[in-house]
Amino acid sequence: MKTQISLLDGWVIAIYLIGIVGIGLWAGMRQRWAKRESTGYFLASHSLKWPAIGLALFATNISCVHLVSLAQAGYDQGLLMGNFEWMAAFTLVLLSLVFVPFYLRSKVATLPDFLERRYSRECRDWLAMVSMVAAIIFHIAFPLVTGWVVLHGVFGIDKWTCILLVCSLTAIYTVVGGLAAVVITEMVQAIVLLGGAMLITWFAWHKVGGWHGMVETLQVTGEMTKLSLLRPASVDPEFPWYAIFLGYPVLGIWYFCADQTIVQRVLGAKDENHARIGPLFCAAIKVLPLFIFVLPGLLFFAIIQQNHLPAPHDTKEVYGLMIQTLLPHGLLGIMAAALMAALMGNLASAANSTATLFSCDIWKRFRPNTSDHQLVWIGRIASLAAFVLGIGLVPLLDRYESIFSGLNDIIAHLAPPITCVFLVGVLWPAASARSAKWTMWIGSALGVTLYTLKTLHKWQPGWMDWTPHFVYKTPFMMMTFYMFVACLVLQIVLTFCFPKLSHEDPEQLYWKHPLDCIRLPGWPGLGDYRFLAALTVITFIALYILFR
Repeated sequence: MKTQISLLDGWVIAIYLIGIVGIGLWAGMRQRWAKRESTGYFLASHSLKWPAIGLALFATNISCVHLVSLAQAGYDQGLLMGNFEWMAAFTLVLLSLVFVPFYLRSKVATLPDFLERRYSRECRDWLAMVSMVAAIIFHIAFPLVTGWVVLHGVFGIDKWTCILLVCSLTAIYTVVGGLAAVVITEMVQAIVLLGGAMLITWFAWHKVGGWHGMVETLQVTGEMTKLSLLRPASVDPEFPWYAIFLGYPVLGIWYFCADQTIVQRVLGAKDENHARIGPLFCAAIKVLPLFIFVLPGLLFFAIIQQNHLPAPHDTKEVYGLMIQTLLPHGLLGIMAAALMAALMGNLASAANSTATLFSCDIWKRFRPNTSDHQLVWIGRIASLAAFVLGIGLVPLLDRYESIFSGLNDIIAHLAPPITCVFLVGVLWPAASARSAKWTMWIGSALGVTLYTLKTLHKWQPGWMDWTPHFVYKTPFMMMTFYMFVACLVLQIVLTFCFPKLSHEDPEQLYWKHPLDCIRLPGWPGLGDYRFLAALTVITFIALYILFR
């Protein structure tokens, strides 16, 4: 069933699209009027303050994949997938305390540049390649797949019309405006996204009869475990509590501390304090996704159990059905704008980070005398290429039954060596360049091999019967932990075998003592990063105790 868009809804969508493109173009032109070149285009001239950084981090992280798949997960599994949002708060604290000072002091434009200064050029080249591929797959192609599914399912918008329209509009302000345009539009998109999610949560909450009505329904149907975040392996063998605590930090440190698409907002900070407080602000907002992205799916499950609505044929349709059945006419335009906000935010972020990586890490290596003006134009071409490649991957990635699970399964096999090299690099002064290079190469090869065997066993079970039981039966959260441990042991052993550090003295790029990260001065009073970090950790521990 397709929902007819009213004239009012159409105006809301049109005003949003015109407004967001206009804001992005204005931000980009402001950079040009200031006669700033590559620093302005790629890092917003180091002018970003903590509210912009926090909101941009949140908007970059949340996409259509999250809106659709977390609602589906809430319907199928209850609050369990909220772990991916709440555990993120702890990795954002790590970003603020452990990584930010080195990223800012080294004055790098990209994280591969940081790895070169800490280790070697080979590490930089490898991470640049992996980061560009990850940005196009995770932040462009996957969101496009989910976005068109919902917009087509709810509003009947043609698949390729939807994809090309959204990509074209996003490309206009991203290519012209650079990071400043991306961050300013992400602030608007984060607000629209949160507003739309709160709207649908509000209507689902009242339809089911509030918390009491939902709990009563879950008790009657014997589904009270859906309210638990931490479950034993006997209840949920795929996501036992220990897998969450062991596996997620590996995923989260790569995603929030070592992924260019995310961290680029921090690299554009005005100063170190703004760079520290921005991620902590994002961590505070991370309280919300469980309640406005995951909980609505669980509320919708209870509504169906109360026989208010028919059950969906496929749980991937849950978010679309919620929009169709819960929202009154006149508000569909707001939800469409929220979906487009999530989609456009991801596309813009990925395109800009790809432009930065290609221009600063690839192009300048072979053309070191490229002027700033030329570098900006190279970045714009790279942005357009990222959009084209992302669109080309849509038919391939559309084969996944569960986008969110498929996305995280790929990340689980990609993240361990990168997480290991970054974490060891800033915490262990002795970590050598050769150990990092071989850890990244061997760890990445291991991840690709394990993922390929697991996928082929799923698609061709008869032909792949020889695949070891460990490969396809181990939950991906535990697999990422095992891979991380293997990479950690490998880097430590190789460091002792090849103790030379790097081609330059990396003394300013690691902590001499683990507690040094909290000894640096911060803003006075309640704005002190140490107070805010402690408050964040205590808050989320309390929430875990409450919802365990």
